[in-house]
Amino acid sequence: MKRVSQIALVSLATGMAILQLSCGDATADGKKQSADGKKQSATGEAASTEPGNPAQPSKPVIKTEEEWKKILTPEQFEILRKHGTERAWGKVYAEWKKQGAGTYYCVGCNAELFTSKEKFDARCGWPAFFDASKHENIKTLTDTSFGTVRVEVRCNVCDGHLGHVFTGEGFDTPTDQRYCINGKVLKFVPFAEAGKKDAKKEDK
Repeated sequence: MKRVSQIALVSLATGMAILQLSCGDATADGKKQSADGKKQSATGEAASTEPGNPAQPSKPVIKTEEEWKKILTPEQFEILRKHGTERAWGKVYAEWKKQGAGTYYCVGCNAELFTSKEKFDARCGWPAFFDASKHENIKTLTDTSFGTVRVEVRCNVCDGHLGHVFTGEGFDTPTDQRYCINGKVLKFVPFAEAGKKDAKKEDK
């Protein structure tokens, strides 16, 4: 009887050891899969951190004129690649004013440019921001077209024309700058639910 009990105990201990090893392997595999999920994709784009947000480019985006025409509308192409300007006080401006909390991306390469936290209504007929949310994705150049000297704003990832930035106009903002941006080259994505809650807290 004692021998039978000893055999039963040995069998039980062996079974528990096997079960523990199986659970340990499953946990390790889960961690490995999670770690792999954080890696960049084969295209060089980093994984999106929030649902609905486009993956961020990890290197400069360079395309031929024909390739740009395939992914942009004629108006977007004219602005982004040919330094055009959309009509002031248009439908895009009206839509921009109604948009809530969210992030604005370059329509050409998905690089993050601005968020609603930097947005303000300058009453100029175009979307306005007092600062960029990702300075590394913005670059400025001197623009001497039309007989004036202005500061052009471009996407630093795809070199697309976004608009112009003006300083010292007296706006009651943290920077007294106005990034005057063409709305048609911006892709708006609302914040995730957590982001919306944070934005509501800041507004109160």
